[in-house]
Amino acid sequence: MFYHTLAPRGQFQAITHSFVQGDGLPLRDALAEDFIDRIAAEEGVAFGSVFTSSLVLWAFITQVLSKDQSCVAAVARIIAALTAAGQPVCSSGTGGYCKARQKLSEKFLRRLTVEVGAAVEDQAPAAWRWHGRRVVLVDGSTTTGPDTPANQAVYPQPASQKPGLGFPVLRFVVLLTLATASLLDAAVGPYHGKETGESALLRALFASLRDDDLVVADRYYCSYWMLALLTERHIDCVFRMHQLRHYDFRRGERLGPGDHLVAWTKPKRPDWMDEASYAALPDTLTVREMRVRVATPGFRAKELVVVTTLTNAEQYPVADVGDLYQERWHVELDLRAIKVSLQMDILRCQTPEMLRKEFWAHLLAYNLTRKVMAQAALAQALSPRQLSFMATVQILNEFRHDLLSAAPERLPHLAAIIFTAITTHRVGDRPGRCEPRAVKRRAKPHDLLTIPRGQARKKLRRAAAVVNS
Repeated sequence: MFYHTLAPRGQFQAITHSFVQGDGLPLRDALAEDFIDRIAAEEGVAFGSVFTSSLVLWAFITQVLSKDQSCVAAVARIIAALTAAGQPVCSSGTGGYCKARQKLSEKFLRRLTVEVGAAVEDQAPAAWRWHGRRVVLVDGSTTTGPDTPANQAVYPQPASQKPGLGFPVLRFVVLLTLATASLLDAAVGPYHGKETGESALLRALFASLRDDDLVVADRYYCSYWMLALLTERHIDCVFRMHQLRHYDFRRGERLGPGDHLVAWTKPKRPDWMDEASYAALPDTLTVREMRVRVATPGFRAKELVVVTTLTNAEQYPVADVGDLYQERWHVELDLRAIKVSLQMDILRCQTPEMLRKEFWAHLLAYNLTRKVMAQAALAQALSPRQLSFMATVQILNEFRHDLLSAAPERLPHLAAIIFTAITTHRVGDRPGRCEPRAVKRRAKPHDLLTIPRGQARKKLRRAAAVVNS
């Protein structure tokens, strides 16, 4: 069951090669060996001789990327990787791997994810940016975990579901960039309870935003508080007008047709804000409201009212800001890539701590995939948004073992083949796309549980006992 550990300087070579990392390749320092070594040391991630930190991290990431996410399959991949590397193999049992995986701390996985995402975005060429600025897309979603008492205690199921018939729900909010689709940070919490809404989770992510960032989000986030708090941090924003807020283009300072500046008044102090923070915010906030026409066939809304702190109409015309808001739809596709392509819509771990680690492992796998897409786009003078995320995942899975065992001098040749394959699968613009939200193939019908599974088992046993008697 034991094998020789790698030398300290080569511990993470398997991971860096597996995600097209090496000298002479674009974005090569997005997952530098020195960086991972340092983060592991700072977060106290240390392993014994059975499973090294590099092997466990690699196995966890590939477990997320693979179609079969079971621990049995993960251990099988470890054995295959060790065999390809000419090292003694470990036991085929899952106990050792599962115990080693628990040693990967949540902070370690989160720091790797955040740093990889920021490094990819920072190296994006100017042509990928909107008016030379880093645009951050914000949105929230949910995922579910196994119905264990520990998970229910921290992430309870919705109150509308009967006990024993629901699943623990985790709510999360993400910061994703428009240029490279990289994830800058995320916040996760329970689905309901005090300060568990998407606005509260977004406020917890303010530290990950920089001066001069431009935040784009839907109408849910459009409030005086969000605009004021972001403006206080020198961050601009573009939101769709909240459906409950009244607007009147006959008032304010007219900038053009359907375009004006107005003053929003500070509301009463909310419960989540302390008095000092409330007093520090201005009594009025000057914002720009604009009417944006939507000419895209099949789009539900024909007209949008957009609110922004970009008050300079000459520098930021209505058409440019309107087009930028419509680019917000990319965050919906990115969340679909995370939840569907990477299968994060249903998590598997049995405890809240491991659920969060699994959550960050998915996001790290997502960022590493986006890194490879950015590399391919740079190599072929394309935009990362033109490339298929799912196709990239499939290609990386097929080349996993070749990359793992490749000598450093052979990696550029493999990378060129991979980049060409990735750039072949483009999505491009699909205006007017219209698909019914329905499926043709019928799945096998199954009755739904209406009572907890334990009670259903007892009911079946009682019925069987009656028949046998």
